[in-house]
Amino acid sequence: MKKYEFTDEVKRVRGITLHRIRHIKTGKLGGWVQSEKNLSQTGNAWVFGNAEVSGNAQVFGDAEVYGNARVSGKSQIFGKAWVFGNAWVSDDAWVSGNAWVSGNAWISDDAQVSGDKVIK
Repeated sequence: MKKYEFTDEVKRVRGITLHRIRHIKTGKLGGWVQSEKNLSQTGNAWVFGNAEVSGNAQVFGDAEVYGNARVSGKSQIFGKAWVFGNAWVSDDAWVSGNAWVSGNAWISDDAQVSGDKVIK
């Protein structure tokens, strides 16, 4: 059973097309994803507001991406991790556990942020 769907609202950024999502049960608008592979249809993971997830990046579990955050490349956000503010997670980076990546932080390459870490 799907938890979200694409709306008719799209935007082009950095040469890719992003789709606004909407929660099926509540009707609340979410953030922007390039494809359904970016945000799991199971679990409580969600992309809010102006946040963008693209490429082969995946958000799943109970993770949240919001604010003006961007998640791209092959990065993975999972567990109860939060990525927010103007943070950017890219390449093959992982953010997991109860970790928070916020502010203007950039996490990239093969970096892994996990546990109860806070990166600002």
